[in-house]
Amino acid sequence: MKILWLDLNSSYAHASLALPALHAQLLHRKDLTWEIVSATINENPGMIAGEIYRKKPDLVAATCWLFNHEMLMHILGRAKALLPEASIALGGPEFLGNNEVFLRNHPFVHCVFRGEGEEVFAQWLDVWNTPEQWNSIEGLCYLDSNGQYRDNGLARVSGFDRLTHPEQSRFFNWEKPFVQLETTRGCFNTCAFCVSGGEKPVRTLSIDTIRERIRTIHAHGIRNIRVLDRTFNYNSNRAKALLALFREFPDIHFHLEIHPALLTDTLKEELADMPAGLLHLEAGIQSLREEVLETCHRKGKLQDALEGLRYLCNLPNLVTHADLIAGLPLYHLTQLVEDVRTLADYRAGEIQLESLKLLPGTEMRRRAEELGIRYSPYPPYEVLQTREITPDELQRARLLSRLLDAYYNTSAWQDITRRLITEQPDFLLHFLDHLIARSVIDQPMSLERRGIILYEYCKTCYPDYTLAVSLAWIEAGMSLKKQPAERVRTKHVTPPADWQCCWGTYHEGLRLCKLEDESTHRCYWYGFETEKQETQPCLKAVSILA
Repeated sequence: MKILWLDLNSSYAHASLALPALHAQLLHRKDLTWEIVSATINENPGMIAGEIYRKKPDLVAATCWLFNHEMLMHILGRAKALLPEASIALGGPEFLGNNEVFLRNHPFVHCVFRGEGEEVFAQWLDVWNTPEQWNSIEGLCYLDSNGQYRDNGLARVSGFDRLTHPEQSRFFNWEKPFVQLETTRGCFNTCAFCVSGGEKPVRTLSIDTIRERIRTIHAHGIRNIRVLDRTFNYNSNRAKALLALFREFPDIHFHLEIHPALLTDTLKEELADMPAGLLHLEAGIQSLREEVLETCHRKGKLQDALEGLRYLCNLPNLVTHADLIAGLPLYHLTQLVEDVRTLADYRAGEIQLESLKLLPGTEMRRRAEELGIRYSPYPPYEVLQTREITPDELQRARLLSRLLDAYYNTSAWQDITRRLITEQPDFLLHFLDHLIARSVIDQPMSLERRGIILYEYCKTCYPDYTLAVSLAWIEAGMSLKKQPAERVRTKHVTPPADWQCCWGTYHEGLRLCKLEDESTHRCYWYGFETEKQETQPCLKAVSILA
C-alpha cells in the first residue's frame, strides 16, 4: 500500500508534526510505502495535484487546520479527479466539531479523524479498504454505503508517554529554524475559545524522556525549541524541574507558554535566576477584564495574573509576550485599547492583538448564539460582531494590531512607541487614524518608512517626542541623510572635553556624529566603526551644551 502525505503549510518556515508523529508509530509496518508532497498555501493547486498524481498513491492523507483548509480542498478535489481509485483521509483540529456537513460537501474525502490519531490511524490502516469495519475505529467520522453519517466520537491516545517519538521518523524535518517538542497533552484550564479547553487529564512526559529528546534535537544543530505545553507552570514542581532541565542546554532558546496567575514565589525565584536569552515566555492574558475572563471560563484570578505578568515583564533576563483577543464576549473596544496601554506600561516584550476565532469543537462556538456572537462560517471563523463590539470596531481592532506589529513589536521603535502609548492617552487611536488616512496601515512598510512616518507625525502632533524618534533612528542604523536625522551633524565633529559615555568605547578611529537639543541643553554623540562599514553606532555619549 502506498500512502502519500500532503504536507501543506502556511509557509516553509513552519513544519507540521502530524506526519512524523503518525509515521513513527508505523515503523514496523513493512507493507507500507510512504511518499510526501510538501507545499505552501501560496502555490498553485493544480501543480500540487499534478505532483500527487505522478506518485500514484493508494491513499492521500493530510492534516487540516483553519489556515490551510481552503487550499487543501482545492488540491484534494483535483487529486481525486485525477486518481478516482485513491482514498482520501484527513485529520486535524478542523474536525473537532460535527463533521457531517463537511463530508457531504466534500464527497471526495472518504473519512476524517476527530482527536488524536497516533493509535487509531494505525488501526484504520488494517481496514482502510473495508469500510464496513470502520465502526470500530475510535474518532472516525464517515458516510457509510447507505449515505448515513457515522460518528465514532473522540480519539484519545491511551499511552501518550509510550508513543514512539516523532524525531525517530525519517519525515521529521530538521531543516527548519526551530522544532516543536510536545511535552504534554491536554490542559488544566477550561477556556471556552480553545480546542484544548477542558481536555483532561493532562498527560505528561517524564523529565528523563524530555531530556533524551532535547539531546537528539541538539545533536542535529537545532537551537530553537517551541515547547508544546498549554501551560507549563500548571504544576509548580514540574515547572521547576523543567527549568532545571533547560539550564542543561544553555545554547538552546526555549519558547514556553506560561499562566502568570499561577506563579508561585519559588517559581518566581527560579525564573529570575535563569540565564539571559534562554527563555521566551508567552503569557496568556486575553483580556484584563474579570467579567470577560469569567465568561470565557478561564481559570485564575485576574489580580494574580496582572501581578504575575508585571513581575515577568520586569525580569531583565527574560522576554515576555502578552496577548489580547478582540471579539471576546463582554469586551468593548475602549477596554481593549486601555488594556493595550496597561501592557505597554508593564513593558511587555510584545503585545499580540488577535481577533477571536470560533474554532470547531469549542464551547464558545456551541454557545455563539447565546453569547450574541456572529462569526464567519468559513475558515478562519473570525468573529464579525458581538453585543459589545460592532463590525467596524472589530476592523479597527484588526488595524490596531497592525500598528502594534509595525511599531511596538519592532525593536527599533518599541521604546519610543511605548512612551507615546503610556504618556499620551490619545496617541494609539489618533496615530491609527493617521496611518489609515495615509493608506499605509494595511501595506507592508520597511523599517525606514515606518520611522519617517512616525517622525513626521510627531513633528506635527507631539513635537516633544521628535528627539526620541531621531535617536531611535540613529541607533537602528538608519541613513543619516534622511529626515529623522535632519538635525544630525556629521562634518567636522570632534569629541568634547567631557562627555558621559552611555555605551561603547571611544577610540580615535571612530567616525562621530552629534545631535544638539536646545530644549534639554544636551548634545548626543554617536560613534561608528569606519573599517567595518557598520550602519549601527558602536558608541553613544551625552554632553551638556555650552
